[in-house]
Amino acid sequence: MDYLRAAILGIVQGLSEFLPISSSGHLILIPALFKWPDQGLAFDVGLHCGTLLALLVYFWADWWRMARALLTDLRRQKQHLPEYSPDARLLLFIALGSIPAAVVGLLFNDWIEENLRQPWLVAIALAAVGLVMLAADRASRLEREIAGIRIMDAVLIGTAQAAALFPGVSRSGATISMALFRNFTRDSAARFAFLLGTPAFVGAAVLKSGDLEGLSGEATTELLIGFACSAVVGFLVIHFLLRFLRSRTLMPFVAYRLFAAALTLVIGAIRIA
Repeated sequence: MDYLRAAILGIVQGLSEFLPISSSGHLILIPALFKWPDQGLAFDVGLHCGTLLALLVYFWADWWRMARALLTDLRRQKQHLPEYSPDARLLLFIALGSIPAAVVGLLFNDWIEENLRQPWLVAIALAAVGLVMLAADRASRLEREIAGIRIMDAVLIGTAQAAALFPGVSRSGATISMALFRNFTRDSAARFAFLLGTPAFVGAAVLKSGDLEGLSGEATTELLIGFACSAVVGFLVIHFLLRFLRSRTLMPFVAYRLFAAALTLVIGAIRIA
């Protein structure tokens, strides 16, 4: 792999991880489109660590506030969840919502990596979830804020996040859609999706860190380039999407997903022919 390709893949990761268009899907489709050799799992892990850094830097104040609130409530020996502050409850609900993805990842991640990375499957997932996003965007009453999240919201949105292990689904697309079906505002849905995704990113980085061992000097340089590009672009995309969804719909992302799916299937059909 050359440095330019490493930078391109890092930019693709930073853009597609937080926009609801599927990073795992694009890391499969882009190399397939340009007939690049697979970049390897170690490089993908490095890119995901870059977007994890973007999440941690962007939301560090939120995590600090939630942790302090929870510690304060625990010291006061509050026994019932309604007695906890909104920030403390939010942290507990993030922990609860992280369980489905952790279970599915531990049980099925290797099988998914080995069997579901074909471009045509990614295209189908892009189109299908695009239609789900369209339905969610139109059905939502957009009346709830993140401070009003409840146990059932955390369970359902966490279950949607687990579905994002399938390439092409998109973690943010699945979780934002479920939050919209639960009538959250679009920017609240996106904020909770990003916060909920952080533990999943940390867990994946820890589990796959062994794949980074034994890299050569050249491979390490390429990985650092991809890491830096994904972190910087990811940070900017988080800021953009939270502002964008305060007044805009998901329609541009729905349209893109349907276009990307159609293009992938057409190119695949032409190459087979």
